[in-house]
Amino acid sequence: MKDLNPGASPQEWFGNELRELRKAAGLSAAALGRLVQVSDDMILAIERGKYPSCRRDVAQRLDAYFETGGFFDRAWPMVFGNPDADKRRADADKRAAGRGEETAQARAGRILGGDEPSPHSGSHEPVNRRSFLQVSGLAAFAPIDLTQAFAPSGLSLPESVSPSQIDQVLAAATAISGMDNKLGGGGIVRDVAGSAMQWSAGLLQVRCAEHLRADLFAAVSRLGIVVGASAFDAYHHDEATKTFKFAADCAEEAGDWHLRAKTYSFLARQAVWIGAPDDGLTYAEKGLVRSDRLTATEQAMLHTARARAFGKMGNVRDTMAAVGAADEAFTRARPSEDPPWMAYYDAAQHNGDTAHALFDLAILAGQDPGRAAGRFNMAVKGHSDSFKRSRAISRTKLAALMMAKGDPRQAALIGHDALDEVGRLTSRRAADDLRQLGHFAARHQKVQEASGLRERITATVPA
Repeated sequence: MKDLNPGASPQEWFGNELRELRKAAGLSAAALGRLVQVSDDMILAIERGKYPSCRRDVAQRLDAYFETGGFFDRAWPMVFGNPDADKRRADADKRAAGRGEETAQARAGRILGGDEPSPHSGSHEPVNRRSFLQVSGLAAFAPIDLTQAFAPSGLSLPESVSPSQIDQVLAAATAISGMDNKLGGGGIVRDVAGSAMQWSAGLLQVRCAEHLRADLFAAVSRLGIVVGASAFDAYHHDEATKTFKFAADCAEEAGDWHLRAKTYSFLARQAVWIGAPDDGLTYAEKGLVRSDRLTATEQAMLHTARARAFGKMGNVRDTMAAVGAADEAFTRARPSEDPPWMAYYDAAQHNGDTAHALFDLAILAGQDPGRAAGRFNMAVKGHSDSFKRSRAISRTKLAALMMAKGDPRQAALIGHDALDEVGRLTSRRAADDLRQLGHFAARHQKVQEASGLRERITATVPA
């Protein structure tokens, strides 16, 4: 265990006090993290003085557990809540922004700093762009115009980045997101997404005026989130993870807390989906760093990711606490304050996402299925045709919940509606949910409606 120097900084003093209390209580970092609803990585980072900003609610939960009488809460403003320090950093960023035209790679303007030193001027590797270009199997850059996505290769990158090219990246992100939500992440959506991502990543290798630098990185980050989500839906998980992390790096280079939060939300959801809920919890906590800089909707999104991680662990208390935190944040949501890409996170999305966490509690921990069912029902009713995949998944999960815990005949009726919609998608996630529904239907072999639904799922969804 690394020795700490409490006099080195306020953060290390704070961390040393926490470590002493944890050790005296005989707790591991993982055990303490579970008790105060954060990851072990976050506990260890706070103790080492390496965590940029311990949230105040975490300090308060530490006080409550250790019964300190408010020690950490009183110390928090002096250690993490210094607005003058934020102002000095912002002023320094403004001074640095006036240095004229450079390549986009000349300065690393990361939000939280990086583990690696900033590259020298002219370097092409600050966010692993060259390695990213190996993620997709496409050998050449493709045009960003979606109507020409399958045109022969041969188009070259521009000599320098212009505002119109940044606009093209954002337009591609919007178009691909719409296609993905309606059709799923496979088929033509995957091919278009891969082409657009390679072209856009290539822009980071050419010269860019300093005043366009942040906009370029933000645009590429936004596209990376969309492309990563499409790969996730198509079960290209390694590619999705690499793309999400690339997008997170670009968001940090751009100094965009909102894009950073969105990226970590997706990393969390993907980790939970592939059976790594502890990793998902860590990603969600990373996304909540400096939650005061996020909108209430973004906070709700990330607390929902925490709830889904805890739910997959079968942790009733922490799941319910995280759902409560998500609900509380969502009551404060103001769509006018959100970035445009957060418009999808409306009441239907919030109900569907929190219902997933409650679904796991009903299935894994024997909790009341009514809480999840009510939220799935509101999600199904609230999703428009622009979000067919989300509607289909919520309908399928509602049917599965009723098949497992309620009336199998009613579940079969809902299941057929879900199958009608999923059959038009190229979503591996939606198909897997249907297989789960079929598994639950197999428990009711004497119920004709359930057997008929299972037979239709078997005939429709590939094994």
